[in-house]
Amino acid sequence: MKLTGNNKTLVQTLGVVVLMGGLAWASVPFYNWFCKVTGFGGTTLVAEAGSDVVLEKTIKVRFDASLDRDMPWEFKPVVRTMELKIGETGLAYYEAYNPTDRVIAGTASYNVAPFSTGNYFSKIECFCFELQVLQPGERVQMPVTFFVDPEIVNDPEAKFAKQITLSYTFYETELPKEQASGLRVTKDPSLSEG
Repeated sequence: MKLTGNNKTLVQTLGVVVLMGGLAWASVPFYNWFCKVTGFGGTTLVAEAGSDVVLEKTIKVRFDASLDRDMPWEFKPVVRTMELKIGETGLAYYEAYNPTDRVIAGTASYNVAPFSTGNYFSKIECFCFELQVLQPGERVQMPVTFFVDPEIVNDPEAKFAKQITLSYTFYETELPKEQASGLRVTKDPSLSEG
């Protein structure tokens, strides 16, 4: 079957629309993969263990915390800054508090600044890897174990960073059904007045 001019244009236009739709659909997973692999946009890396190499050069790590506008928790770093040798494993804590009378689940998004350091900031363990669920009135300290990869000193852009800021933002998330269905919040009688 031979296509006429109008039919050929229609087929080409439909082909472009399908191609653009496919690219749009794949762009988010591809972008997330790209950021995780390269540290682009301040995305940090995940490591199984700490670095085998520790340099004498130090770097300051600053900890930042924020909440989504609709998240009712209180959330803050326990310590605002720490200075570590590059390659040394650090342990920091963030504190979260649920001041409400309901169970609230949250997930944390994160990044580092300057963005050029993202490919060298590695987390070994982090509260941000899992859903966090706080009972009414519950206060918890959540750890993050990390190191700055010594390869940062060989990066033409990142090697000049004197400080890295690790930022988290917590968002309220729906409770998993198995947790939500089995929850029954009762008031502690020792807290009642009278």
